[in-house]
Amino acid sequence: MASVYAEKILRINLREKSIKTEAPRRDWLALYLGGRGLGIRYVYEEVPPGANALGPENKVVIATGPLTGTIAPLSGRFAVVSKSPKTGTINDNYVGGSFGPELKYAGYDAVIIEDVAEKPVYIYISDGNVEIRDASHLWGMKVREAMEELRKENGNVKTMVIGPAGEKLSLISSVHVDEYFVAARGGIGAVFGSKKLKGIVVRAEERKIELPNPGRFRETISRLMKESVLTEANIWAKTDGTPIIVDLSNNVGALPHLNFREGYYEYAKFINTDVVKQKFHSRFACHSCPLACKRKINTRRGVIKAPEYETIGMMGSNLALKDMDDLAYAAEVADNLGLDTISLGNLLAFILELKERGIISKEEIGFDVDWGDADGIVKLIEMIGYRRGFGDLVADGVMRAAERIGRGSERYAMHIKGSEIPAYDPRGSWGMALAYATSDRGACHLRAWTIASEAFGNMPPHTYEGKAKLTKDLQDLNSVKWSLIICDFWALGFQEIADLLSAAMDKEFTVPQVQEIGERIWNLAKMFNLREGFTRKHDYPPDRFFDEPHTKGPTAGIKLDREGYEKALDEYYELRGWDREGRPKRETLERLGLSKDLKI
Repeated sequence: MASVYAEKILRINLREKSIKTEAPRRDWLALYLGGRGLGIRYVYEEVPPGANALGPENKVVIATGPLTGTIAPLSGRFAVVSKSPKTGTINDNYVGGSFGPELKYAGYDAVIIEDVAEKPVYIYISDGNVEIRDASHLWGMKVREAMEELRKENGNVKTMVIGPAGEKLSLISSVHVDEYFVAARGGIGAVFGSKKLKGIVVRAEERKIELPNPGRFRETISRLMKESVLTEANIWAKTDGTPIIVDLSNNVGALPHLNFREGYYEYAKFINTDVVKQKFHSRFACHSCPLACKRKINTRRGVIKAPEYETIGMMGSNLALKDMDDLAYAAEVADNLGLDTISLGNLLAFILELKERGIISKEEIGFDVDWGDADGIVKLIEMIGYRRGFGDLVADGVMRAAERIGRGSERYAMHIKGSEIPAYDPRGSWGMALAYATSDRGACHLRAWTIASEAFGNMPPHTYEGKAKLTKDLQDLNSVKWSLIICDFWALGFQEIADLLSAAMDKEFTVPQVQEIGERIWNLAKMFNLREGFTRKHDYPPDRFFDEPHTKGPTAGIKLDREGYEKALDEYYELRGWDREGRPKRETLERLGLSKDLKI
């Protein structure tokens, strides 16, 4: 029967070397769709409370969505879901390229990876053939080298690997897909490394999905492409990609500088979208994407992938780098080692501030390094990726680095729930403070990108008024969007999502139904975090944002209002149907069909 689903889940136990297929639960598909929702559901159900995220009890769920592999634009993504070893929260990442569609074409909606292998392995998936293969010869390889070797061994496959940082269980390590796409946050690379899983390759012989009503789906896609994808408002993703945000953020005082001491960088013009355009070499796209937002640039060291906004902000302006070639090279070194450039940039700025303040010395680090020192920064990156010397002390992220260093360094550790703050200073966009703090995986700009409506839009940025509802609505919207799965560059609303689902499944979805799915997924993630011990006290930004105003740029003199934040958090909890400590009320869980799952 024609379906948006492959109707199979692949379950692989690395210790037992067992490979099984099972049918997805139909009720879960109806309640959670796929992607984020389905992945969180499996992790919630199968990873026991309090499990060691680097132990055999943790699982990795790689999930596609109902639109994955279809002709829907910007649908070439998949989810990687697990318990985070860095934060202890639920952790989900969304990755582009072609791996997700290839997995769906190969016949699987999701892959569940269990336990720990005895020695390094990789997983080979093809039509009806799944193997656990020896990866001892790949262990120790950097990302690019490992991918190349896997393609030599297996032909035209889609690849997913970790680098040395993941092998060495760095909690800021990432998983890399199809060369230039990354599941970056939450230490997911360390989860792979703890399982001795170097990577996964997948190949499908036939690339098609049989929809119930393909004509209806084509008509809906054609209409939505004209209305909301290839539009003047969305064309920036094609012409510039995320580097266009550098100047936008700098002009509103939200571009991080010197470990978030400031939100304005006077040398931003040397690392902005204009520089990327001047150095342009080529562009590339994910599966089924008409925007092709990714770019490669010409540099002194050859052709390198252009860094995205988050990398520019965290490893550029935040570290006072002012040369795009140096920045792109530092990011490439980090990528090849398998490090998350958001967490890494935050951590590096923390180290540089501690040295500047005399809390740590150049002797402790092993050499002298300062703001804007490109060579020294690259040296630090390599030490962290390989856990060498001082790098071993700090390789698990800024929260643990501060705990190990002590001496009052905790004040300068810019994180929430152990996850490093991304590249938007909330003093330039107060909604981002609430968005970061209530994010279910620790500080995350993607859960609710409120700055688009504030500093980049029409909402006043330096007030909490309206931000609680904005944050909740965006979190629910993205929860369902990432279950389809659709890229963030398609600014879908609930109505467009309802239209897409109705056409793809050939049955009607209403806006309230779609909203409820998003709300259900968000509350399920909250329940996971509650059972792991997270409470209201974890839903706060660092003190720096409340205590220290910016001293320059458009937000000079501005800091967050603590009393106003408390009221906004209360309002957010109330809108969510939670109590004042952030626990979902019984009636909320009953309304969402989650009451029987309450394990907190």
